[in-house]
Amino acid sequence: MDVGELLAFQPEKPSFVSSGTKRKQQDGDDYSGSKKQVIDSREREKILKMVQEEPEPETLNELALKKMILQFEKRVYKNQEMRIKFPDLPEKFMESELELNDIVQEMHVIATVPDLYYVLVDLNAVQSILQLLNHENTDISIATVDLLQEMTDVDTLTESEEGTNVLIDALLEGQLIAQLVENMERLDESVREESEGIHNTLSIVENLTELRPEVCVDAAQQGLMQWLLKRLKAYKRHNPGSVEEIEMMENLFDCLCSSLMLPANRERFLRGEGLQLMNLMLREKKMSRFSAVKVLNHAMQGSEGTDNCNKFVDILGLRSIFPLFMKTPKTQKKSGALREELEEHIVAIIASLVRNCQNTQKQRLLNKFAESDHEKVDRLMELHFKYLQKMNVIDEKIEREKQSLRVYGSLRVYGGEVTEDMEDEFYLQRLEAGLFTLQLIDCIMLEISTSPPPTVRQRVMQIVNMRGGSVKTIKSIMREYAGNIGDAKDTRTREEEQQRILQLVEKF
Repeated sequence: MDVGELLAFQPEKPSFVSSGTKRKQQDGDDYSGSKKQVIDSREREKILKMVQEEPEPETLNELALKKMILQFEKRVYKNQEMRIKFPDLPEKFMESELELNDIVQEMHVIATVPDLYYVLVDLNAVQSILQLLNHENTDISIATVDLLQEMTDVDTLTESEEGTNVLIDALLEGQLIAQLVENMERLDESVREESEGIHNTLSIVENLTELRPEVCVDAAQQGLMQWLLKRLKAYKRHNPGSVEEIEMMENLFDCLCSSLMLPANRERFLRGEGLQLMNLMLREKKMSRFSAVKVLNHAMQGSEGTDNCNKFVDILGLRSIFPLFMKTPKTQKKSGALREELEEHIVAIIASLVRNCQNTQKQRLLNKFAESDHEKVDRLMELHFKYLQKMNVIDEKIEREKQSLRVYGSLRVYGGEVTEDMEDEFYLQRLEAGLFTLQLIDCIMLEISTSPPPTVRQRVMQIVNMRGGSVKTIKSIMREYAGNIGDAKDTRTREEEQQRILQLVEKF
């Protein structure tokens, strides 16, 4: 539809009928009479001409960008000069500050031409932009954050690989993360504009890490993890006050979990006393407790989580995690899936502790399973049979699906044989139904049964026999786990872990 059609278009007016008679308008005009045109022909032609004569917006080119950068640098210098001359007279430097804010807003157009990002770097404008993050006026620093957030938007950066690399290199060389963290430290989240500034700051980090995961290392080294931990302290004894704050809290915890996926950051988490904070959150029984469990799971995983596991025992973390193991707490959202997700994280934490704890810490952990008449062993076996039953259900479903494919589906094309891709898909279905949790439970079972005290193994076997279970089934689950475990990029680590699990199977 062109402009002329838009101007001529008039929606149909509804007719109102009451008791079979047409309703008349209040001004006395008969509704069925002639309709007046909303825009007469001369006015329509005038508007159409104005639209046609409207000049096309100029595309930013290299010369125009250089002029804009020059103007930007002049205003930065002028504002600095006025602030130095009249530090105690805001009215003297306020005009230059407004002009500086205006040019920063105008520079948003640069995000439309990522191919020209190299001009910013060549003229050293990136450093000037980064300096504004520490401007005395937080309005200027927030405006700068908004500009950087738009320039680093993933959709924008993927348009030009060369421009992306040049800009990111310059930003990281200028210690971007450190300056963003320093700026966030002084912002007040109770002020809407400053809260949005923090949101956009975290968006910049998210954009950069999506394109370059190794930026996580720089982020942790330049203070982001410490800021996250400090920010999360607010939820140690208090619940978020609104739906928006709940979402923000969960996003902060997710950021922390993402950073802990990089093994090197687990040591920084330990040095930053992240374990102590998460342990306090478990004890306080606030909304943050559920997210704290997830963070602890990420912090203790793998051999890189060994120090965190030992430290967790030292700070009496077993007193916090085992009550959750004995009775999985109800989640805020009444969903069985969410509760089982929490259950998986709790089981994973104990599996990491059993795997990584050493010396006296390992002995203190094993003693927990023997105390109170082996109640924790009883709970472990209860969970084993719960998830084993879930596996029986999903295995029957998969078998019916295979039979259906053999008779009616694509298996006829492959001679009735299930392909490797199909097997992978079926395995994923089993994992989603709880197989991974079952594997972790049985891994704990093997670890504690092959270690002292011997009464633990006796209790395990007693419950297996009483419930009609099978040692063969447990060993089969663990052999399957060993066959699918490990990091594909680290063959040595995978083989060592597989060998460890298979040795436990033989001892069991």
